[in-house]
Amino acid sequence: MEQVFSNARIVLEDSILQGCVQIRDGLIADISEGTSQAGEDLEGDYLLPGLVELHTDHLETHFSPRAGLKWNAIAAIQAHDTQIAGSGITTVLDCLRMGSGEEGGFARGEMRELANSIEAAGREGRLRSEHLLHLRCEVSTSDVVEQFSDFEGDPAVRLVSLMDHAPGQRQFQTMDQYIFYYKIKRGLSDEAFDAFVARRLEASERYAAPHRDALAAHCTDVGIALASHDDATLEHVDESIGHGVKLAEFPTSVAAAEASHKAGLSVLMGAPNVVRGQSHSGNIAASDLARLGVLDVLSSDYVPFSLLHAPFLLADTIENVSLPQAIAMVSATPARTIGLNDRGRIATGLRADLVRVHRTSGVPVCRAVWRQGKRVT
Repeated sequence: MEQVFSNARIVLEDSILQGCVQIRDGLIADISEGTSQAGEDLEGDYLLPGLVELHTDHLETHFSPRAGLKWNAIAAIQAHDTQIAGSGITTVLDCLRMGSGEEGGFARGEMRELANSIEAAGREGRLRSEHLLHLRCEVSTSDVVEQFSDFEGDPAVRLVSLMDHAPGQRQFQTMDQYIFYYKIKRGLSDEAFDAFVARRLEASERYAAPHRDALAAHCTDVGIALASHDDATLEHVDESIGHGVKLAEFPTSVAAAEASHKAGLSVLMGAPNVVRGQSHSGNIAASDLARLGVLDVLSSDYVPFSLLHAPFLLADTIENVSLPQAIAMVSATPARTIGLNDRGRIATGLRADLVRVHRTSGVPVCRAVWRQGKRVT
């Protein structure tokens, strides 16, 4: 099957070309400059590579829309997929939590069942986007390695992140942050909060280091990309480098972000952080890292459409970030970071994962999405 998209502003990895893209058998066959009467006229709209999402917790909001309530898994996945594809995301790594704890973690087996449903939905042709897996491993929980073992040998697992949300660690460098996040939001009494903190500290001291080492070694052995999470200090970054980490998720200090970038790690921040102009948890602003030239990847985190919105905002507001550079943060770089080298760019021979975007000012409009040449929205 052959298709032609004409009169488009084609966003390449380092430039924007006014021209045409030819698709053949789901792959990009040719890119040419100039206008044409042939094919589908995109009327001067942007043509972007399909977006690649490495970190989204959005599926959980559909699977468990209220505390203690579980929705039909297939229905939840389809609802999630509709928003993902409608945001221009053609490849998504759905985050699944490993390690049960007091913060509302899922019991062993629930995440495996959800993953089975994702894979079944894909086989049955229910999904618009391609869904892969990102296992978020809470290393300070007692059963994280046990839960992780349910996914051994699953080819859908493309990324594993190593997290420790104990007080005094990473994201929660001060007790003020921890009190707000756990005591106030959960309505704990002083006594209950003190006991909770003591349990978390004991678990982190007991489990975090051996679990981090074991999971990192396994992922290195089987070729799964590793991500650090909330690195705050140069010591954290050195530890991540030693574990073979490829992606630095949400560093919480400029020093950690700069050191990660200098070491060749892809630095990831949240697209909602860009849209809002600040972190929801009071940490560093993604736009500040962009100005410093150390922001490599954006993730939608909890708002799928932010992955399309944020790159345009960066290009509008950060002098040293062009639109092609910003789009690469949500396409080429995330794809390359986890070894998906067949997508993420508009280039001959790559997958025809494409997004038509209309924008005169303000919020972009996603007009159409193609995955491997097939229109899905």
